[in-house]
Amino acid sequence: MQNAVDPFSEFLLTIQGLWINATAFFAGVIQPGWRQNQVIIVIVLAFLSWGLHRSSGNFLENWVRSREGWEKWQLRAIVQIKRRLGLIWFFLLASAVYLVMQNITWPSRSYLIGLAATLAIVWVGIAFAARMVRNRFFRRMVTWSLWIYATLYLLNVSDDVATFLDGLAFELGDFRFSILTLITAIVVIGLLVTLARVASQATVSTIRRNEDISPSMQVLAVKAVQLAMYGIAFYMGVKAIGVDLTGLAVLSGAIGVGLGFGLQKVVSNLVSGVIILLDKSIKPGDVISLGETFGWIQTLGARYASVVTRDGKEYLIPNEDLITGQVVNWSHSNDFVRLDIHFGTAYGDDPHKVRKLAIAAAASVDRVLSFKAPVCHIVGFGDSSVDYILRFWIKDPTGGLTNIRGNVFLALWDTFKENSISIPFPQREVKLLEDS
Repeated sequence: MQNAVDPFSEFLLTIQGLWINATAFFAGVIQPGWRQNQVIIVIVLAFLSWGLHRSSGNFLENWVRSREGWEKWQLRAIVQIKRRLGLIWFFLLASAVYLVMQNITWPSRSYLIGLAATLAIVWVGIAFAARMVRNRFFRRMVTWSLWIYATLYLLNVSDDVATFLDGLAFELGDFRFSILTLITAIVVIGLLVTLARVASQATVSTIRRNEDISPSMQVLAVKAVQLAMYGIAFYMGVKAIGVDLTGLAVLSGAIGVGLGFGLQKVVSNLVSGVIILLDKSIKPGDVISLGETFGWIQTLGARYASVVTRDGKEYLIPNEDLITGQVVNWSHSNDFVRLDIHFGTAYGDDPHKVRKLAIAAAASVDRVLSFKAPVCHIVGFGDSSVDYILRFWIKDPTGGLTNIRGNVFLALWDTFKENSISIPFPQREVKLLEDS
């Protein structure tokens, strides 16, 4: 029975093999010959590409600045091309030299040049493909990992390096974690999350274009799709790298209990947000009043609702307050809103005439609905005036309430002034006694 090689000895053998290959390559470069000539040609082409990168980059920038009406994605693409012009020029020059040398000499005498050209175009392709990853940290990790892997693969040393990285590991019982596992996890999860983001964006666009779905249900569906896509991507990524999720189930349960006590308000807001979206009591675009806050719902988030007021302030109201507090939704079932105005006139003025003039004044104001005609009633006899209430309807509460009330008051003032209707105010008469 043959003894198995221990991990440390296998690790040393891997390092020894890599060292022998590297030493053999550099020994061939030092000695005069076609290998050394190819390295010199690659270095010369790299310097030429650097010079062309600077000159052509300035030309491209000036050319783009002279153009107008470009979309943002076009400008971003130009920026990415400008950053990698050196590699693109190197690929073009190296490919041309490689093709020429293939026809005038032996194929083996241009192998390194062709390899360098292939590496350049592969690096460019990876750099452009990695732009799909939005997170900067993950994008850099995916880019560098793919660059290194592609280089090692084209140099035919990827298996040796993988064995080397897999040897850098620690074990805890049956659990084993290596550097290779970490790199694989970052790359796989990054790619899967990117695919999930692209798929969720396409699904979200379809949902938002569907006019048969209410705004609140659209928000709920978008959140559900995003949660499902990213959850599946993370689960598949973890399974792809061979991590057993059975042990994580118990750990996540314990963490969940701890977070439940520590994050009661956060969980309450999350649940309240789901309830709001399901019962459709509040939806984006509704005009609401909560305490002293009056405005319209701009967005409904997982934790809070964004309410924008007429003065441009944006209030972030927790979802729990919208569930437990008394909220006035001015546009819940429809957009019709009735407003009341209180005023008074002198006892010497005919109340029948006052009512007709008040109704006509309100009807003359823009935004006041004509098919829901204003009405005016006497509500009491005050100390110095006959008290009235004027009621009228509007259909656009998002346009503001204070401004429409002010316009109606101005119309009343002008109408009463034209018709000699007086608006009394409290007057006090003070008498001084002689003995005082």
